[in-house]
Amino acid sequence: MSEQLGTIRLGTRGSDLARWQTNHVRELLLAAHPGLEAETVVISTQGDRVLDTPLPLLGGKGLFTAELEAALHSGEIDLAVHSLKDLPTENPAGLIIGAILTRENPADVLVSRAGYTLATLPQGAVVGTSSRRRAAQLLHQRPDLQTADIRGNVDTRVRKALDLDGPYDAIILAYAGLTRLSRAEVISEILSPEAMLPAPGQGALGIQCRDDATSRALLTPLYHLETALAVRAERAFLAALGGGCSVPVAAYATAEAGQFRLTGRVSAVDGRQQIEVTTLFEARDDAALAAGQILAEQALAQGADRLLEAAS
Repeated sequence: MSEQLGTIRLGTRGSDLARWQTNHVRELLLAAHPGLEAETVVISTQGDRVLDTPLPLLGGKGLFTAELEAALHSGEIDLAVHSLKDLPTENPAGLIIGAILTRENPADVLVSRAGYTLATLPQGAVVGTSSRRRAAQLLHQRPDLQTADIRGNVDTRVRKALDLDGPYDAIILAYAGLTRLSRAEVISEILSPEAMLPAPGQGALGIQCRDDATSRALLTPLYHLETALAVRAERAFLAALGGGCSVPVAAYATAEAGQFRLTGRVSAVDGRQQIEVTTLFEARDDAALAAGQILAEQALAQGADRLLEAAS
């Protein structure tokens, strides 16, 4: 295969985390295909360039992916490595998710210079997050807290959280990003799914490619079926609700005695109302898709559409 492909080009965002993820994929590809050569192409996205505006106000969909997808279409790159939670649920024509890698722990975590946990944060404490999903679930658990927008890459946000003169008593980040960058020591609490259900696809990496036989064959050795089925259901739930990464929607599927359990959650922006639904599905792609769609219908029947409309 390497003789046919020559050198493949992997597109990545410029942050340390994105580079780590792309280098991880590169190493897996080189191990799977001895003799293959691969180079990295750094591409700036709108979400990386505009750091003074809250993410929901930028529009949500494609903020961290559109430029990479354009580079795939043009042939500038052959593969694009994404955090799957950032990837819109619909692929542009001619592109597919060629592989989904084994998932890291999808939990969210608190980072606090004082070591606060969700239970010990003082009344009125300020918690930094750029995610409506996180802010809404936080306020549902602790309506006395305040949330404040925070932008920047992982290291930038950690630095802001630990700044003795900074405005944040704590911030919320993904466990996966911190562990991949060897920064787990700053975690003050790993939040349970009951308190903070993750974003659809959180902790998983997706490799996007052109929809052709060569690309699919290249990525087949990296595909992890259990992760793929779980995130398929989660993303189907989000897609059926008509939402993107800026809406307060959470979903998490876990393997359970030969089946999967999918839990979906839609929250009011202020946290006062929360709709949670759950179902079991068989370990098949069509069942995962159906489970997400059925669960979204149940959430909508309970008023999720009103919560999402208020968040838009």
